[in-house]
Amino acid sequence: MEEVVRKLNWIYYGQMVFTMIVLTVMYYAFMHGLYEPLDTLSTLGVTVQYIIIFDALITIPLGLYLVKLFKPLTDKQYFKCAAVRILLVSNTMPLGVIAFYWMNGYRSMLWVAAISAIAWYFSKPTIGKMDKEMTPEDPNIPTY
Repeated sequence: MEEVVRKLNWIYYGQMVFTMIVLTVMYYAFMHGLYEPLDTLSTLGVTVQYIIIFDALITIPLGLYLVKLFKPLTDKQYFKCAAVRILLVSNTMPLGVIAFYWMNGYRSMLWVAAISAIAWYFSKPTIGKMDKEMTPEDPNIPTY
């Protein structure tokens, strides 16, 4: 169990490092004028906003519900499900950062990235979470 959680932590923190690299590169490009800012009200700007918002609306709930959906039985199955969960939940972070800078500091895209970061926080792999998610549910316990 500890080895699986250790590997998942590499993926978990790797996503944040990747987002920070994207943030640094986009900030550098923004400050040095290396790209043409996108108008938020243009057709392309609205399309990019819709894509990122719909991506967050679909992948964050799906990622958080993924392990319950498949109920893995082995460590290997759990690793795959949890890795996909981390990637699904956090993929909007770098996309939101890119859109924020590409649209000349459009704050709504930064909020979408922040929502993804909050969901990313709740997907942190721990031994307790792994144990809880791999334990079969008892059908005799009432749920309210």
